[in-house]
Amino acid sequence: MAMGGEVLSRANRLVVGPRVPAVKHRRHVLFAIGGGIFLVALNIAVYFAPIDYGGFTSFAYLGAFIVCFLANALIAIPIPYIPIVAHIGATAALPWLVVVLGALASVLGESVAFVAGRAEQGIVSEHAVYRRVHRVAERPLLAGAVLFLFAVPPNPIFDVAGLAAGAVGVPYRVFFLAVFAARLIRLAVIVWLGTLLGLVATHP
Repeated sequence: MAMGGEVLSRANRLVVGPRVPAVKHRRHVLFAIGGGIFLVALNIAVYFAPIDYGGFTSFAYLGAFIVCFLANALIAIPIPYIPIVAHIGATAALPWLVVVLGALASVLGESVAFVAGRAEQGIVSEHAVYRRVHRVAERPLLAGAVLFLFAVPPNPIFDVAGLAAGAVGVPYRVFFLAVFAARLIRLAVIVWLGTLLGLVATHP
């Protein structure tokens, strides 16, 4: 009887075993499709929304946060956040707070692409290119340095880097810290230039 149960158990494993990877793969495909649909829907919604971006300057710190989030969460739509943040920073009582909130909003916006890329990880993980790039992702200092260098300057292809970082398995804390530090520097420069230009305009 025991032998019969063991044979039946092995037979069940032979039948059920191959299904697990297939089910897991389908789940990853659904996640990837869902992430892609979300990104496209977000871009379309913002494109057709009657948003007056210049009006964000009247919201001060909240305006800086919102415009930086949108500028980094969207892929296909350019948001003129630099002059807006420069103006807010030049007129705010606490310019450093504009920098910190803008950097936080930036990394949260970039996290949208990161999450969409992470949903594709199970699909691309079998490719040889993935295995080579994943070796970089397994070294947090190197992965963080690469992301930092990409994220400091205005870089239209960083959305692709965010997708890739999620897809190859870069830990989110590494992604968050690297991008946050990079955006602190970028926004500090933007606010400083805005303040400098504001001083020049008021004291010719």
